[in-house]
Amino acid sequence: MKIILMLIISFLLFGCNTEKVKPKINTELEKEQLPVHESWDTKIIFSEQGITKAILYAKHLEILEDQQGTFVDGVKIDFYDKNEILISTLTSDKGRVDDKTQNMFAVGNVVVVNEENTTVETDELMWRKVDQMIMTDKYVVFTSANERIEGYGFESSQSLKNYKIFNPIIVTTYILDNENTP
Repeated sequence: MKIILMLIISFLLFGCNTEKVKPKINTELEKEQLPVHESWDTKIIFSEQGITKAILYAKHLEILEDQQGTFVDGVKIDFYDKNEILISTLTSDKGRVDDKTQNMFAVGNVVVVNEENTTVETDELMWRKVDQMIMTDKYVVFTSANERIEGYGFESSQSLKNYKIFNPIIVTTYILDNENTP
């Protein structure tokens, strides 16, 4: 019995390795590339004089100090009017908020929908905070209850009520039958 106990103690003493395990360090990352802040399921409120102008929701957010921007994945932005009533919603795959201007740049599967179901679809879009305008020079599809316009270059209020398509290529107008509409 003593021999078995001695063998067990010997295995335990000699079986333990005192060498410390060193973690692997990724030397490819530069310090400037690391975010100064990172969060998930984030909400950012844009306001002026206590009035909410927009609320940004992001699945993932990184603030990179050297690039003076906030980078977001899984973007949703709710836009509000002067009475803080929701007027439209923007969604996109990714986005960036400029720290100085607070302008937002949306990229990838960008869709804006207002309360009347008017829709804008494009690959890139910018929301300018100073005047709450949205714009792009890319291909857009604008769809409302009575028309569908495809073209290049777009500018609109964030409510999608006042808009311009600079180079329309396809315009489809729907004729509404006023006699049969309620």
